[in-house]
Amino acid sequence: MAPLRVTCLGAGTIGASWAALFLSRGAYVALYDPEPERLIQANAIIAAAYDDIRALHPECAECDWSKLHMTNMLSEACQSSDWVQENAPDRLEVKHALLREVEGFVDKETPIASSTTALLASEIQNGMSYPARVIVGHPFNPPHLIPLVEVVAGELTDPALIQRARSFYEALGKEVVVPLKEARGHIANRLNAALFREVVHMVASGIATVEEIDRAMVHGPGLRWAFLGPNLVYHLGGGEGGYAHYLTHLGPSQETRWRELGEAELSESVRKDLVQGLEKALVHLPYDARAYRDAGLISLLKLKASLKTQR
Repeated sequence: MAPLRVTCLGAGTIGASWAALFLSRGAYVALYDPEPERLIQANAIIAAAYDDIRALHPECAECDWSKLHMTNMLSEACQSSDWVQENAPDRLEVKHALLREVEGFVDKETPIASSTTALLASEIQNGMSYPARVIVGHPFNPPHLIPLVEVVAGELTDPALIQRARSFYEALGKEVVVPLKEARGHIANRLNAALFREVVHMVASGIATVEEIDRAMVHGPGLRWAFLGPNLVYHLGGGEGGYAHYLTHLGPSQETRWRELGEAELSESVRKDLVQGLEKALVHLPYDARAYRDAGLISLLKLKASLKTQR
């Protein structure tokens, strides 16, 4: 089978990371951005991301840069495309304008997957000539390392496209989840939003500092969540009785905590406190956060892969 031709719309952090992943799987990649300067900057992002991929997968060949075409001409980027991965700013009017133009350059059967964090596929589909081929294909940052992709259908999406998208992303080594219905933030970012709301409340109400909250997460729940989802964590916490025992005997304590969780508002003063708290924590940080994150992800993913082989 001939290598896929993938169009990446947007050469920012997400788009360039996607491009590196597609290249590592042998695809021809057209990376589009209307700003030439961003395309220049994308070279370094792709090179660093590809180094990460090879560190995680040593069997991966060196990057074949001849398969990457960068352009600020949308018609060039969409030529003979098998898959469009859209990574434009998360504003509906921007995506509408871009994708309606894209429809003039790609076949009506070519899937268009949006990396949107918070918009709904049904919103993005609105007004398009062929809305059935539009889905959400939301990665977690950075896409070239974190396996998760959330595939979400809109009201007008062809149901068969969901399985096609699942197969497409799984062939890239992705862990695909498909929500039962649309919701703003999909699954993972709704969980993030719930946690962040309480982070903001704790800082605003003086319960804890930004630094202490981050340390509590990294050295506590975050360790478990890298291997077990929250439901399975509580199942193991229930002992021999499992989840049912936990919900019966410790469920009331959860309800007590829920009642005491705060409402959060990102007022100017709260934003100032959050930023100042983070800047204070960064002073004591003995490493580059982004490099540390990516090196940690690579080591963690290798560990999880080795654990799978031992089961």
